[in-house]
Amino acid sequence: MTPRRFVLLFLAAFLLIGGAGQAQAAGYRYWSFWDREGGTWVYATQGPSLARPLDGDVQGFRFSVSENSGDAAQPRGAADFASICAKTPAEEGGKRVALVLDFGTAPDAPSGETPPAPRTACARVSPDATTADALAAVAGPLRYDTNALLCAIAGYPESGCGEQVSRKRDPTAAPEKNDTSGGGGPSVGLIAGIAVIAALAAAGAWQARRRGNATD
Repeated sequence: MTPRRFVLLFLAAFLLIGGAGQAQAAGYRYWSFWDREGGTWVYATQGPSLARPLDGDVQGFRFSVSENSGDAAQPRGAADFASICAKTPAEEGGKRVALVLDFGTAPDAPSGETPPAPRTACARVSPDATTADALAAVAGPLRYDTNALLCAIAGYPESGCGEQVSRKRDPTAAPEKNDTSGGGGPSVGLIAGIAVIAALAAAGAWQARRRGNATD
């Protein structure tokens, strides 16, 4: 291996490492649904059309791009039932459900759309009402697809529903509190790049020794 070729291969490996933080990751743009349990957001195990919250429950929705439920961004802001429903007194024959609606950030918004500011709402509905009923009472219009997937809350977004998109990871951006991607350790791309450099260095050293032995 000539010195020139070794340098070029070393540079290619270095670029591989540098690009690891900007890797493209496939995700889906959608509204995720959350339950508030003991002061913590927990990804809901049922869809809003099936879930039947109790009086005093807090539930949240967050619009974002995520790869899976473990990577989904949680609703932001206050999530206290007493505060959200302070101006909605209890009534006999009904229940109150506190809703946290987080329309997400500009990078996750569909092209040409701007996410509304996050807000909360207190829905007073019948005892057998679902979360979808509570949502419709305070945050319409809602939009669903043919598979009953929730596509829009309060008309946002105007189009699209759970479409797959590519997102570029920003290595300088701080992860959200619920990020479990293991940001404290080296990335796969970084490890691979280091391995390539080590292999190239070993190959270069071997070639140098071989040329040295040949001239003895």
